[in-house]
Amino acid sequence: MLSKQKLRYALIIAIIALGLWWLVWMVGGDHPSDEATSKAEMTPSVKPALTVLTVKPQRTMLTKTIAANGSVAAWQEAIIGTEVSGLALNSVMVNVGDNVKRGQVLARFNDSTIMADLAQAQANVADAKAAAMEAEGNASRARTIQESGALSRQQVEQLLTLEATMQAKVQAAQAAVLMQQVRLKQTILTAPDDGLISSRAATVGQVATPGLELFRMIRQGRIEWRGEFNSTDAGKVKPGMEVKLTLPDNSEITGKVRMLAPMADTATRNTIAYVDIPNGSAKPGMFAKGKLLLTESEGATLPASAIVMRDGFSYVMQVDDTQHIKQVKVNLGSRQEQLIEVLDLPILDGDYVVSGGAFLADGDLVRVEDSAINANQNQSAEPLND
Repeated sequence: MLSKQKLRYALIIAIIALGLWWLVWMVGGDHPSDEATSKAEMTPSVKPALTVLTVKPQRTMLTKTIAANGSVAAWQEAIIGTEVSGLALNSVMVNVGDNVKRGQVLARFNDSTIMADLAQAQANVADAKAAAMEAEGNASRARTIQESGALSRQQVEQLLTLEATMQAKVQAAQAAVLMQQVRLKQTILTAPDDGLISSRAATVGQVATPGLELFRMIRQGRIEWRGEFNSTDAGKVKPGMEVKLTLPDNSEITGKVRMLAPMADTATRNTIAYVDIPNGSAKPGMFAKGKLLLTESEGATLPASAIVMRDGFSYVMQVDDTQHIKQVKVNLGSRQEQLIEVLDLPILDGDYVVSGGAFLADGDLVRVEDSAINANQNQSAEPLND
Protein backbone atom coordinates (compact mmCIF):
# COMPACT_ATOMS: atom_id res chain seq x y z
CA MET A 1 0.00 0.00 0.00
CA LEU A 2 2.84 2.36 0.81
CA SER A 3 4.72 1.61 -2.37
CA LYS A 4 1.71 2.50 -4.56
CA GLN A 5 1.38 5.83 -2.83
CA LYS A 6 5.07 6.63 -3.47
CA LEU A 7 4.72 5.73 -7.18
CA ARG A 8 1.76 8.09 -7.51
CA TYR A 9 3.73 10.96 -5.92
CA ALA A 10 6.68 10.33 -8.27
CA LEU A 11 4.42 10.43 -11.36
CA ILE A 12 2.85 13.71 -10.23
CA ILE A 13 6.29 15.27 -9.69
CA ALA A 14 7.43 14.14 -13.17
CA ILE A 15 4.36 15.68 -14.81
CA ILE A 16 4.92 18.96 -12.96
CA ALA A 17 8.62 19.02 -14.01
CA LEU A 18 7.73 18.41 -17.67
CA GLY A 19 5.19 21.22 -17.58
CA LEU A 20 7.72 23.64 -16.06
CA TRP A 21 10.30 22.74 -18.75
CA TRP A 22 7.80 23.39 -21.57
CA LEU A 23 6.84 26.75 -20.02
CA VAL A 24 10.50 27.84 -19.80
CA TRP A 25 11.13 26.80 -23.46
CA MET A 26 8.09 28.74 -24.71
CA VAL A 27 9.08 31.90 -22.84
CA GLY A 28 12.82 32.14 -23.48
CA GLY A 29 13.79 29.32 -25.88
CA ASP A 30 15.55 29.86 -29.27
CA HIS A 31 12.96 28.99 -31.96
CA PRO A 32 11.88 30.63 -35.22
CA SER A 33 9.14 33.16 -35.07
CA ASP A 34 5.89 32.78 -36.95
CA GLU A 35 6.93 35.58 -39.32
CA ALA A 36 10.24 33.89 -40.19
CA THR A 37 8.50 30.56 -40.63
CA SER A 38 5.92 32.11 -42.97
CA LYS A 39 8.63 33.89 -44.97
CA ALA A 40 10.62 30.69 -45.41
CA GLU A 41 7.54 28.88 -46.66
CA MET A 42 6.88 31.67 -49.24
CA THR A 43 10.46 31.63 -50.70
CA PRO A 44 10.97 28.47 -52.85
CA SER A 45 14.50 27.15 -53.46
CA VAL A 46 15.86 27.80 -57.07
CA LYS A 47 17.27 24.73 -58.80
CA PRO A 48 19.76 24.80 -61.70
CA ALA A 49 18.09 24.34 -65.09
CA LEU A 50 20.93 22.19 -66.47
CA THR A 51 24.37 20.88 -65.68
CA VAL A 52 26.72 22.21 -68.35
CA LEU A 53 30.29 21.99 -69.50
CA THR A 54 32.02 25.25 -70.41
CA VAL A 55 34.93 26.19 -72.61
CA LYS A 56 36.93 29.34 -73.31
CA PRO A 57 37.55 30.67 -76.84
CA GLN A 58 40.74 29.48 -78.51
CA ARG A 59 43.20 31.18 -80.83
CA THR A 60 43.16 29.22 -84.10
CA MET A 61 44.86 29.77 -87.45
CA LEU A 62 41.99 29.85 -89.93
CA THR A 63 42.10 29.67 -93.70
CA LYS A 64 39.76 32.17 -95.29
CA THR A 65 37.74 30.47 -98.00
CA ILE A 66 35.01 31.19 -100.53
CA ALA A 67 32.45 28.45 -101.03
CA ALA A 68 30.92 27.59 -104.39
CA ASN A 69 29.07 24.77 -106.10
CA GLY A 70 29.57 23.37 -109.57
CA SER A 71 29.89 20.36 -111.82
CA VAL A 72 32.79 18.41 -113.25
CA ALA A 73 32.96 18.60 -117.05
CA ALA A 74 35.25 17.65 -119.90
CA TRP A 75 37.79 20.30 -120.84
CA GLN A 76 36.88 19.80 -124.51
CA GLU A 77 34.72 17.05 -125.96
CA ALA A 78 35.26 16.01 -129.58
CA ILE A 79 32.35 14.58 -131.59
CA ILE A 80 33.55 11.97 -134.07
CA GLY A 81 31.17 11.25 -136.96
CA THR A 82 31.22 10.02 -140.54
CA GLU A 83 31.32 11.87 -143.85
CA VAL A 84 30.51 8.93 -146.08
CA SER A 85 27.01 7.90 -147.07
CA GLY A 86 25.34 4.58 -147.72
CA LEU A 87 28.19 2.40 -146.42
CA ALA A 88 27.80 -0.26 -143.76
CA LEU A 89 30.02 -0.32 -140.69
CA ASN A 90 32.27 -3.39 -140.87
CA SER A 91 34.13 -3.22 -137.54
CA VAL A 92 34.42 -1.13 -134.35
CA MET A 93 37.81 -1.18 -132.64
CA VAL A 94 37.21 0.84 -129.42
CA ASN A 95 34.70 1.09 -126.61
CA VAL A 96 33.70 3.55 -123.91
CA GLY A 97 36.54 4.22 -121.46
CA ASP A 98 39.36 3.38 -123.90
CA ASN A 99 42.30 5.73 -124.13
CA VAL A 100 43.23 6.38 -127.76
CA LYS A 101 46.08 8.10 -129.57
CA ARG A 102 45.87 10.63 -132.36
CA GLY A 103 45.34 8.83 -135.71
CA GLN A 104 44.34 5.52 -134.09
CA VAL A 105 41.70 3.57 -136.08
CA LEU A 106 38.34 3.59 -134.31
CA ALA A 107 36.07 1.96 -136.93
CA ARG A 108 36.03 0.76 -140.58
CA PHE A 109 33.27 0.93 -143.21
CA ASN A 110 32.70 -1.44 -146.13
CA ASP A 111 34.80 0.07 -148.96
CA SER A 112 34.06 -2.35 -151.83
CA THR A 113 31.79 0.09 -153.67
CA ILE A 114 34.30 2.90 -153.36
CA MET A 115 37.12 0.64 -154.56
CA ALA A 116 35.08 -0.13 -157.71
CA ASP A 117 34.37 3.56 -158.26
CA LEU A 118 38.07 4.30 -157.83
CA ALA A 119 39.03 1.68 -160.44
CA GLN A 120 36.51 3.16 -162.88
CA ALA A 121 37.88 6.65 -162.28
CA GLN A 122 41.45 5.47 -162.85
CA ALA A 123 40.36 3.85 -166.14
CA ASN A 124 38.75 7.10 -167.17
CA VAL A 125 42.03 8.88 -166.52
CA ALA A 126 43.88 6.44 -168.75
CA ASP A 127 41.30 6.88 -171.53
CA ALA A 128 41.43 10.66 -171.24
CA LYS A 129 45.22 10.66 -171.39
CA ALA A 130 45.20 8.57 -174.58
CA ALA A 131 42.74 10.92 -176.26
CA ALA A 132 44.79 13.86 -175.06
CA MET A 133 47.95 12.43 -176.57
CA GLU A 134 46.23 12.02 -179.93
CA ALA A 135 44.85 15.55 -179.83
CA GLU A 136 48.24 16.90 -178.80
CA GLY A 137 49.90 15.21 -181.81
CA ASN A 138 47.32 16.57 -184.27
CA ALA A 139 47.66 20.04 -182.81
CA SER A 140 51.45 19.88 -183.08
CA ARG A 141 51.29 18.94 -186.77
CA ALA A 142 48.77 21.69 -187.44
CA ARG A 143 51.08 24.25 -185.90
CA THR A 144 53.89 23.02 -188.20
CA ILE A 145 51.96 23.28 -191.48
CA GLN A 146 49.62 26.15 -190.74
CA GLU A 147 51.85 28.57 -192.64
CA SER A 148 51.96 26.37 -195.75
CA GLY A 149 48.24 26.70 -196.35
CA ALA A 150 47.60 22.95 -196.43
CA LEU A 151 44.98 23.39 -193.65
CA SER A 152 42.55 26.18 -193.42
CA ARG A 153 42.68 28.49 -190.43
CA GLN A 154 39.42 27.01 -189.14
CA GLN A 155 40.83 23.45 -189.21
CA VAL A 156 43.93 24.55 -187.33
CA GLU A 157 41.83 26.22 -184.61
CA GLN A 158 39.68 23.12 -184.29
CA LEU A 159 42.74 20.93 -183.71
CA LEU A 160 44.16 23.32 -181.13
CA THR A 161 40.82 23.52 -179.36
CA LEU A 162 40.54 19.73 -179.31
CA GLU A 163 43.98 19.53 -177.65
CA ALA A 164 42.89 21.89 -174.86
CA THR A 165 39.63 19.99 -174.42
CA MET A 166 41.40 16.66 -174.05
CA GLN A 167 43.79 18.12 -171.48
CA ALA A 168 40.79 19.39 -169.49
CA LYS A 169 39.20 15.94 -169.60
CA VAL A 170 42.40 14.43 -168.23
CA GLN A 171 42.32 16.86 -165.31
CA ALA A 172 38.63 16.09 -164.68
CA ALA A 173 39.34 12.35 -164.69
CA GLN A 174 42.25 12.85 -162.27
CA ALA A 175 39.96 14.90 -160.00
CA ALA A 176 37.46 12.05 -160.01
CA VAL A 177 40.21 9.67 -158.93
CA LEU A 178 41.22 12.05 -156.14
CA MET A 179 37.60 12.28 -154.93
CA GLN A 180 37.31 8.47 -154.79
CA GLN A 181 40.59 8.29 -152.87
CA VAL A 182 39.23 10.78 -150.34
CA ARG A 183 36.05 8.72 -149.97
CA LEU A 184 38.17 5.61 -149.51
CA LYS A 185 40.12 7.34 -146.76
CA GLN A 186 36.88 8.35 -145.06
CA THR A 187 35.88 4.70 -144.71
CA ILE A 188 38.52 4.47 -141.96
CA LEU A 189 37.47 6.47 -138.87
CA THR A 190 40.46 7.71 -136.83
CA ALA A 191 40.91 9.66 -133.58
CA PRO A 192 41.50 13.40 -134.15
CA ASP A 193 43.55 13.73 -130.94
CA ASP A 194 44.76 11.84 -127.89
CA GLY A 195 41.91 11.31 -125.48
CA LEU A 196 39.37 9.16 -123.69
CA ILE A 197 36.32 7.67 -125.41
CA SER A 198 33.32 8.92 -123.42
CA SER A 199 30.46 7.78 -125.66
CA ARG A 200 29.92 5.21 -128.43
CA ALA A 201 26.96 5.00 -130.79
CA ALA A 202 28.69 2.93 -133.50
CA THR A 203 27.27 -0.55 -134.16
CA VAL A 204 28.54 -3.13 -136.64
CA GLY A 205 26.23 -3.27 -139.67
CA GLN A 206 25.00 0.28 -139.19
CA VAL A 207 24.60 2.19 -142.48
CA ALA A 208 26.31 5.55 -142.40
CA THR A 209 24.72 8.90 -143.13
CA PRO A 210 26.71 12.14 -143.36
CA GLY A 211 27.10 13.83 -139.96
CA LEU A 212 26.08 10.76 -137.97
CA GLU A 213 27.67 10.85 -134.49
CA LEU A 214 29.52 7.63 -133.74
CA PHE A 215 31.87 8.49 -130.84
CA ARG A 216 32.55 11.22 -128.30
CA MET A 217 36.01 11.75 -126.93
CA ILE A 218 37.37 13.82 -124.03
CA ARG A 219 40.36 15.51 -125.61
CA GLN A 220 43.63 14.62 -123.86
CA GLY A 221 41.54 13.16 -121.03
CA ARG A 222 41.44 16.59 -119.39
CA ILE A 223 38.61 17.44 -117.03
CA GLU A 224 37.70 20.58 -115.15
CA TRP A 225 35.39 21.85 -112.44
CA ARG A 226 33.09 24.71 -113.32
CA GLY A 227 32.25 26.52 -110.10
CA GLU A 228 29.64 29.24 -109.85
CA PHE A 229 30.67 32.23 -107.71
CA ASN A 230 28.29 35.03 -106.78
CA SER A 231 28.95 38.62 -107.78
CA THR A 232 30.42 39.48 -104.38
CA ASP A 233 33.04 36.70 -104.40
CA ALA A 234 33.82 36.62 -108.14
CA GLY A 235 36.14 39.63 -107.84
CA LYS A 236 38.34 37.72 -105.38
CA VAL A 237 38.91 34.79 -107.74
CA LYS A 238 42.23 34.93 -109.62
CA PRO A 239 43.93 32.46 -112.01
CA GLY A 240 46.35 30.16 -110.20
CA MET A 241 44.42 30.04 -106.90
CA GLU A 242 43.96 26.65 -105.27
CA VAL A 243 40.51 25.15 -104.88
CA LYS A 244 39.61 22.26 -102.56
CA LEU A 245 36.83 20.14 -104.01
CA THR A 246 34.62 17.74 -102.06
CA LEU A 247 33.13 14.98 -104.21
CA PRO A 248 29.87 13.10 -103.52
CA ASP A 249 31.78 10.29 -101.76
CA ASN A 250 33.37 12.91 -99.42
CA SER A 251 36.80 12.46 -100.98
CA GLU A 252 38.78 15.64 -101.62
CA ILE A 253 40.89 16.76 -104.57
CA THR A 254 42.80 19.95 -105.25
CA GLY A 255 42.61 22.01 -108.43
CA LYS A 256 43.81 25.35 -109.75
CA VAL A 257 41.81 28.15 -111.31
CA ARG A 258 42.65 28.34 -115.03
CA MET A 259 40.42 31.22 -115.97
CA LEU A 260 37.32 33.16 -114.99
CA ALA A 261 34.44 33.55 -117.43
CA PRO A 262 34.46 37.04 -118.99
CA MET A 263 30.70 37.40 -118.48
CA ALA A 264 28.27 36.62 -115.66
CA ASP A 265 25.14 34.58 -116.25
CA THR A 266 22.26 36.99 -116.86
CA ALA A 267 19.78 34.71 -115.07
CA THR A 268 21.70 33.86 -111.88
CA ARG A 269 24.26 36.73 -111.90
CA ASN A 270 26.90 34.12 -111.06
CA THR A 271 30.31 33.92 -112.71
CA ILE A 272 31.86 30.58 -113.67
CA ALA A 273 35.45 29.78 -112.72
CA TYR A 274 37.15 27.05 -114.76
CA VAL A 275 39.33 24.94 -112.47
CA ASP A 276 41.77 22.31 -113.78
CA ILE A 277 41.68 19.09 -111.77
CA PRO A 278 43.78 15.90 -112.10
CA ASN A 279 42.78 13.57 -114.92
CA GLY A 280 40.73 10.64 -113.69
CA SER A 281 40.11 12.16 -110.25
CA ALA A 282 36.38 12.63 -110.97
CA LYS A 283 33.82 11.81 -113.61
CA PRO A 284 32.30 14.46 -115.88
CA GLY A 285 28.77 15.30 -114.81
CA MET A 286 29.47 14.83 -111.09
CA PHE A 287 28.48 17.56 -108.63
CA ALA A 288 31.20 18.91 -106.35
CA LYS A 289 31.44 21.50 -103.60
CA GLY A 290 34.42 23.82 -103.81
CA LYS A 291 36.32 26.04 -101.41
CA LEU A 292 38.63 28.67 -102.83
CA LEU A 293 41.61 29.14 -100.50
CA LEU A 294 42.40 32.81 -99.87
CA THR A 295 44.59 33.71 -96.86
CA GLU A 296 45.33 32.45 -93.34
CA SER A 297 44.59 34.54 -90.24
CA GLU A 298 44.19 34.02 -86.51
CA GLY A 299 40.73 34.15 -84.98
CA ALA A 300 38.69 33.31 -81.91
CA THR A 301 36.94 29.97 -82.23
CA LEU A 302 34.45 27.88 -80.30
CA PRO A 303 33.30 24.30 -80.85
CA ALA A 304 30.50 24.00 -83.39
CA SER A 305 28.27 22.49 -80.68
CA ALA A 306 28.45 25.79 -78.73
CA ILE A 307 26.57 27.66 -81.47
CA VAL A 308 22.79 27.88 -81.04
CA MET A 309 20.62 28.85 -84.02
CA ARG A 310 17.38 30.70 -83.19
CA ASP A 311 15.10 32.61 -85.56
CA GLY A 312 17.79 32.64 -88.22
CA PHE A 313 20.47 34.14 -85.94
CA SER A 314 23.49 32.64 -84.17
CA TYR A 315 23.89 32.75 -80.38
CA VAL A 316 26.33 31.53 -77.72
CA MET A 317 25.44 30.93 -74.08
CA GLN A 318 27.84 32.69 -71.72
CA VAL A 319 28.02 31.65 -68.04
CA ASP A 320 28.61 34.62 -65.73
CA ASP A 321 30.16 34.66 -62.25
CA THR A 322 26.83 33.80 -60.62
CA GLN A 323 26.40 30.80 -62.93
CA HIS A 324 23.53 32.41 -64.79
CA ILE A 325 23.15 32.27 -68.57
CA LYS A 326 23.62 35.31 -70.76
CA GLN A 327 22.44 34.74 -74.35
CA VAL A 328 24.82 36.54 -76.74
CA LYS A 329 24.05 37.15 -80.41
CA VAL A 330 27.15 36.66 -82.60
CA ASN A 331 28.28 36.58 -86.23
CA LEU A 332 30.16 33.57 -87.55
CA GLY A 333 33.20 33.41 -89.79
CA SER A 334 35.23 30.53 -91.20
CA ARG A 335 34.85 26.93 -90.15
CA GLN A 336 37.76 24.55 -89.64
CA GLU A 337 36.85 20.97 -88.81
CA GLN A 338 34.79 21.18 -85.57
CA LEU A 339 35.74 24.78 -84.75
CA ILE A 340 33.85 27.88 -85.87
CA GLU A 341 35.22 31.41 -85.87
CA VAL A 342 33.13 33.82 -83.78
CA LEU A 343 33.66 37.35 -85.01
CA ASP A 344 32.22 39.55 -82.27
CA LEU A 345 32.52 37.87 -78.87
CA PRO A 346 31.93 40.51 -76.16
CA ILE A 347 34.10 38.76 -73.57
CA LEU A 348 37.05 36.95 -75.10
CA ASP A 349 38.08 35.11 -71.92
CA GLY A 350 34.57 34.19 -70.80
CA ASP A 351 33.10 30.77 -70.21
CA TYR A 352 30.65 29.48 -72.81
CA VAL A 353 28.40 26.43 -72.78
CA VAL A 354 29.88 23.66 -74.95
CA SER A 355 26.65 21.79 -75.67
CA GLY A 356 23.01 21.82 -74.67
CA GLY A 357 22.63 25.57 -75.20
CA ALA A 358 19.44 25.01 -77.16
CA PHE A 359 17.71 23.97 -73.91
CA LEU A 360 18.71 27.18 -72.08
CA ALA A 361 17.28 30.69 -72.04
CA ASP A 362 18.65 34.05 -71.00
CA GLY A 363 18.87 34.26 -67.19
CA ASP A 364 18.70 30.53 -66.50
CA LEU A 365 20.68 29.22 -63.51
CA VAL A 366 23.05 26.37 -64.39
CA ARG A 367 25.48 24.15 -62.58
CA VAL A 368 28.94 24.10 -64.14
CA GLU A 369 30.48 20.67 -64.21
CA ASP A 370 34.11 20.70 -63.12
CA SER A 371 35.35 17.63 -64.96
CA ALA A 372 38.64 16.48 -66.45
CA ILE A 373 37.28 17.16 -69.93
CA ASN A 374 36.50 20.77 -69.04
CA ALA A 375 39.90 21.22 -67.46
CA ASN A 376 41.68 19.87 -70.53
CA GLN A 377 39.73 22.12 -72.86
CA ASN A 378 40.41 25.19 -70.80
CA GLN A 379 44.11 24.38 -70.55
CA SER A 380 44.43 23.92 -74.33
CA ALA A 381 42.63 27.18 -75.09
CA GLU A 382 44.70 30.36 -75.16
CA PRO A 383 42.73 33.15 -73.44
CA LEU A 384 41.96 36.03 -75.79
CA ASN A 385 42.66 38.98 -73.51
CA ASP A 386 43.73 41.37 -76.24
